[in-house]
Amino acid sequence: MDFQWYPGHMTKAKRMMQENMKLIDIMIELVDARIPLSSRNPDIDQLAANKFRLILLNKSDMADEKVTAMWEDYFKSKGFFVAKTNSKAGKGVKATQSIIMDACKEKLERDRKRGIKNRPIRAMIAGIPNVGKSTFINSLVGKACTKTGNKPGVTKGKQWIKLNKNIELLDTPGILWPKFEDQTVGLRLALIGSIRDEILNQDEMALELIEFLTMNYEGILNQRYQVDETMDRVKILEAIALNRNCKLKGDELDYTKAANILLEEFRNGKLGKISLETPEEE
Repeated sequence: MDFQWYPGHMTKAKRMMQENMKLIDIMIELVDARIPLSSRNPDIDQLAANKFRLILLNKSDMADEKVTAMWEDYFKSKGFFVAKTNSKAGKGVKATQSIIMDACKEKLERDRKRGIKNRPIRAMIAGIPNVGKSTFINSLVGKACTKTGNKPGVTKGKQWIKLNKNIELLDTPGILWPKFEDQTVGLRLALIGSIRDEILNQDEMALELIEFLTMNYEGILNQRYQVDETMDRVKILEAIALNRNCKLKGDELDYTKAANILLEEFRNGKLGKISLETPEEE
């Protein structure tokens, strides 16, 4: 499979981010804690050069806790401020306010020396599609001020949101980048739902996920679907189809339905806390 998805509005969104970069003090980047590196848009490092940086490991409740701790250390060693969040449940969200203030204390001190008072910190919030950005903002502000959805590409334009007298947020649409040099990155993005399912082969994605899980999270598929994990991945998908009674007319197995169930249950955390990459692979 060749993983690419770059709608026209993403080019416009990147240009808008470039134009607004001079207005902000800190870039807050949401990544998916299950794939922290693959869910980082490499363009953002270039766009936000010379800005304070905060990385939020969102959906941390769905990721392997030991691996997430490794990612925290990794990003801190690169000079980022880092926090774990679960936007849906609101965990770790409010604490980001104090991290933003702490990250920008040099800027606040410079303002104080210049006699500038009461100028709020301006933060841009960025992230790839479907990483939970809108849910994070709504949880932080405490009301539904942005559109949310579990499909990539819900936020289309920019909007400023006044958090309090100290912080203003600039929300931006989720943007991918035009070409994935490493197709493993594309696969991981597809597995978490950041690329529209309609343009992908669900059966192949499910087979890739099965292979990863049997190698890295032994017992998870057996526990969920009562399958023999020593079988090859096609036989395992067949067993999942039997377990969930995925059948077409004439009692033929519906592999695509079984693949969709597996992918959906992985994305919803029903298979357990799973991380698809570690800093050691970087």
